[in-house]
Amino acid sequence: MRNGAVLLAIAGCAVVNGLSLDAVPPWRQLAFVVLTVLAYLHGRHLPVARGWLLLGAVALGGVVVTVLDFWTGIGALLVLGVFVVLPWLAGRFRRQQAELVAVGRDRIAQLEREQRLLAERVALEERARIAADMHDSLGHELALIALRAGALELADDLSGRNRQAATELRESAVTATDRLRRTIGVLRASDTAPTEPPDESVEDLVGRARAAGMTVTLQHTAAGSGVSANLPSLVDRAVHRVVQESLTNAARHAPGAEVLVRIERAAGTVVVTVDNSAGNAPAPTSGGGGNGVAGLRERVRLLGGTVAAGPRAGGFTVTARLPVDHEENR
Repeated sequence: MRNGAVLLAIAGCAVVNGLSLDAVPPWRQLAFVVLTVLAYLHGRHLPVARGWLLLGAVALGGVVVTVLDFWTGIGALLVLGVFVVLPWLAGRFRRQQAELVAVGRDRIAQLEREQRLLAERVALEERARIAADMHDSLGHELALIALRAGALELADDLSGRNRQAATELRESAVTATDRLRRTIGVLRASDTAPTEPPDESVEDLVGRARAAGMTVTLQHTAAGSGVSANLPSLVDRAVHRVVQESLTNAARHAPGAEVLVRIERAAGTVVVTVDNSAGNAPAPTSGGGGNGVAGLRERVRLLGGTVAAGPRAGGFTVTARLPVDHEENR
């Protein structure tokens, strides 16, 4: 219904109801019902500014009846207040409630979109870091191939055909290195800074955390001289990132906590568990968004592993499982 039609109907019902005090009761009750419904619909569906017109219509109906009979008019105004103003307020309340619900839903949808975009950005940044790691590891291997091919090329006892093959191998390695650099350059964000010093081991990382005042215990079952013994380079970097991010979160959210870093190797899998207590110092009020853990999940997922992170009784635990490709260890 249009606004003018609603107002006209309300005013007409008000006048008719005021003039029909002696009418047959069913018709009078019907007028009350129609008046109440129209007033509610006005408040529910029409703009609030139109409410002043409704009040004017109510006042007009009351004035008309009051001119005809003063005491009857006073009673009619009371009736109009109950059957017009109150239903209009109820309709207006429902309208505002519906508007608030709609705004809330829009806000939730917007937050979900922002969270998806943020998660995608974190995933892209983590992939850029992985791309840099691939460049470092594969680039190093290609450089060694080129170097050895060059040495072979200069060997005195090499036949001309084999010398030509060594030359082509060296040139191919150099070309592959250049293509790898350009490809990784597309994937790697220009403003992505290294997340750790080059060639830093987990032991060095734990040592830096201890030097900063953290209480960290490192346990590992690696066979060899250290945690990274016989680990593929990408898996080694992922282990480093898991420990680094977990120590960062412990320092940020549980200052003074005791942290246990446990790295286990078994059945072609490396399991990294970082467990921290609740801490004995107040955490900072500025919150973190948990983007680091999302980045960890993306990095580990791309390597075929999984990450589980969550609170436990009196602390927080991060567990990462990564498959170890033994072919890369040769």
